[in-house]
Amino acid sequence: MPKSRGRRKSSGGKKKPVRRSPLPPRLSDQVMRDARRFDTSGEMLTAEAWASSWLGQAWLDAPLTERDPEHRLCLEVVGRASTTPSPAGLAAVAAMERVAPPDSRPMLSGTVDILAETQPLPAWHTAQAHQPVRAWRAVDVWDSERVLFIAYDGPTPHTLMAQITEAGGTMVDKLGLLTPDAATAWSGMRDDDDVPMPLTGCEVSAALADLAAALRTTDMTWPRHDDEDFVELRALAWARCRDHLPDWPDHQPLPDAERAHLLDAFTTTGDTGPETADTIRSLAELFLDYGENYITTGPLAWSPGQAALFLADWLPRKAVLDHDQRNLLPDILKQWVRFALTERGVEPRWIAPVIAAVDIHLPDFHDASDDHSAWGPAKQIAALLTSRGIDPTDRDAVDTAIRTLNAERLARQLTQHPPTHNS
Repeated sequence: MPKSRGRRKSSGGKKKPVRRSPLPPRLSDQVMRDARRFDTSGEMLTAEAWASSWLGQAWLDAPLTERDPEHRLCLEVVGRASTTPSPAGLAAVAAMERVAPPDSRPMLSGTVDILAETQPLPAWHTAQAHQPVRAWRAVDVWDSERVLFIAYDGPTPHTLMAQITEAGGTMVDKLGLLTPDAATAWSGMRDDDDVPMPLTGCEVSAALADLAAALRTTDMTWPRHDDEDFVELRALAWARCRDHLPDWPDHQPLPDAERAHLLDAFTTTGDTGPETADTIRSLAELFLDYGENYITTGPLAWSPGQAALFLADWLPRKAVLDHDQRNLLPDILKQWVRFALTERGVEPRWIAPVIAAVDIHLPDFHDASDDHSAWGPAKQIAALLTSRGIDPTDRDAVDTAIRTLNAERLARQLTQHPPTHNS
């Protein structure tokens, strides 16, 4: 007998509730939870570093489209602290007021004033602010890395340190809060085999301007720089140097006379025959173009890092080398590095590592150059024009050829995907 397809019997029990995964806590929830462990009798520097670490986390976690992640965190913390007033909430808002971006400070300051009517202010809130008193700069022999030391006086004397690198663009690699005598201990921390980075005194305002400019370009890098030391102290460093942020520098092209002098000096120093002179000069012009537009500290400031970027990234994507140029590239680039750094007064001992970097990264260049999918659009077009016998220096011929290429591309698209017409 077939089973009944009717209604099933009720079991009489209640349905089990569906368990939903709890939503992850918002960053502001974590801030307020952490604020309960805040020592309101501690030091101002500790409070600033605490707030800076949370603001740095908000900056790091934000998507590219988020314009003001730090302000959003400040807004949420203010809301939480105002809804449930407590000494910990007041301390959190007061600490953020010290290092938050300028647009958030009026809101934070007003909230502090309101909460202080019923809650005790942290002991450090009325302490005198830290003031910069001295600064030093240490730069390596290639001008590719520098370390800034800015000494501060005040409730807790300390030194703000920033390590800035130039290969691939200016970037603050690391930040640190060090002891007051950190700069004077610098020389003793370096071995004889380390790249020379002599320490020299500089104006405090110049060091803060240098730091601010480097922070600006670091913030523009995507994905965001995620070094833990940098993230935790980024907001604090910005608070110290933002008032010294300089205008964007104007690009100063190399004067034609100086450019010609460098090229002439290089091509006359090598032991080359007339049959390779044009090829050597064309490569030297390429090296100088790269240096002028991509080495931020000067067109002759080659370093191991710059050699690596040039061979493994820029040259394969940007330049089309003919057979002769590709064959001569290894020797001529090493000659150029030696020439450029000698012009800058670098000792031979520290020219050798840059030349060694050329040998190390030449295989990367060959691999990337043979991968046509890695070429940039300009290089793809230039290679196609060259294959058709078009002189890239002939403007009219290039314009005509590009119009022809566009017409051919359109014709292929129409052939592969003919338009449809409604009847």
